[in-house]
Amino acid sequence: MTFSIRPTAVRLLVAALILHVLLIQPNHPGAFTWQALRLFALELPVILLLLIAARGRFATALRVVLSVSLTVIAVLKSADFAMFTAFARGFNPVADLVLIDAGLRLLTGAIGVLPAILAALGAIAATALIGWAVWWATGVWAAVPRPRWAAGTAGLGAAVFAMLAVAEIGLALGRWSLPFTPPGAAFTARVGYERALLARQTVIDLRAFRIAAREDPYADRAGLLNRIDRDVLVVFVESYGRTSLDTPFYADLHRQTLRRSEAELRELGYAMASGVLSAPTRGGQSWLSHATFANGLWVNDQTRYGAMLASGRETLFHIAARSGFRTATVMPQITLDWPESDVMGFDTVLAAKDLGYEGAAFNWVTMPDQFTFAALDRLVRAPAGDAPIFAQLALGSSHAPWTPVPELVEWERVGDGRIFNEMAATGDPPDVVWRDRERVREQYRKAIDYALSTVFSYAALHAEDPPLMIVLGDHQAADFIALDDRADVPIHIIGPPDLIAQVAGWGWQDGLIPEKDASALPMDRMRDVLIETFSKPAALPSPLSERAK
Repeated sequence: MTFSIRPTAVRLLVAALILHVLLIQPNHPGAFTWQALRLFALELPVILLLLIAARGRFATALRVVLSVSLTVIAVLKSADFAMFTAFARGFNPVADLVLIDAGLRLLTGAIGVLPAILAALGAIAATALIGWAVWWATGVWAAVPRPRWAAGTAGLGAAVFAMLAVAEIGLALGRWSLPFTPPGAAFTARVGYERALLARQTVIDLRAFRIAAREDPYADRAGLLNRIDRDVLVVFVESYGRTSLDTPFYADLHRQTLRRSEAELRELGYAMASGVLSAPTRGGQSWLSHATFANGLWVNDQTRYGAMLASGRETLFHIAARSGFRTATVMPQITLDWPESDVMGFDTVLAAKDLGYEGAAFNWVTMPDQFTFAALDRLVRAPAGDAPIFAQLALGSSHAPWTPVPELVEWERVGDGRIFNEMAATGDPPDVVWRDRERVREQYRKAIDYALSTVFSYAALHAEDPPLMIVLGDHQAADFIALDDRADVPIHIIGPPDLIAQVAGWGWQDGLIPEKDASALPMDRMRDVLIETFSKPAALPSPLSERAK
């Protein structure tokens, strides 16, 4: 008795089902529904008929191509799913590969080293399993017995369905209209096609960006920013987005904090103006916003970030250093080597290990914002020097996972940070909080309120010799948290009345709350706007309005 390896009806059905599930796999959280299972994948009959038609080496080559292609696209869809969840955009195979390391470190901070390692190994195993499953499924259909004349018929049928798939892809992309409605969708083929186009366009954009990065009207100009006679602090508030102004769940608390702080700062002699910026990212990648603000270039992915670093373009901090300021950056969330900082224009770079924090970490957050400000005073602003400071701070307390949230203490009690130890041990850990989206939103709401309260408390602390503070969000939180899909962030400029009076031409709202329907200025405009506003006309190359034409 011999054992037959010819496919049975059950094996054929299981193999087809495996291919069907891969072809209809969603790449967006909003499409992850039971309804997706009802989608008819137009690629499926193309694949099955080609496998029936093929024989010999051609069949083997076809199976290799299908196994590799479907596995790669399945991984791309999974990456899309993660990117849409975190950053409200799809995965760019050219620009986003470097985010894998950052994602693993974030995962490690959220769930621990061992679970993160297991998750990474699980992802690798799942990828291998997908490849094996496609190889097995295609082998089952390639082994279907058929007479010689059936190969041509199967090939013709595959061509018909392939043309139908191409027609549906063009319809979905808006390239043409059809006199009929296709009976399904070639979703997987479209994802692969779109990612190939995206990769090609990214390379083209990169070339153009490198050219634009070298065209700077302020290069080597002396005397810029010479209307500022004091320290300047550019303060990025992590995950502070427009939702804090417009979404009732957040705005009810955050607007109250802004109104209260505005009244307190006015009594202390401060003036304020506020507007809205359009950020280059949502949900994360704060460094893209930092680069966009400082360089005056739209840096919305990692490829452009790398091109910006290599371009030699002067940042706002290069220009400040040439104009007589001592430049610095205080980055409490930087825990690894940061070689990029060497070309960003900072005289002093202070990462987490340089700030002297001896307290406990708040999970992923290395230290409370209040300690970051105290370290700024101690390490940057207090040391004697003839030149004023031009510094960037990137606050971290409103970074995910938003648990636990610190509380403000008296400034003189901050010390080495151990006063925060008890706070760092309170509340549920991230793996508990993140089981419930409502709890996550509540923690986010509290964390932003703490960050804003800390910023304005610091301003009040220095009211006798007020710095010029530019306070802005780096990006909106992920959509499912922010409940707002815009990429807008608030920006506030706080300082002595004579300096704030110079921004009257910006059209911003007086105080700390922008107008409800305020239009968003692209964040890459801020570098040039600040230089234009706070530089004497003789130092400027030409009016900003003329260069914008």
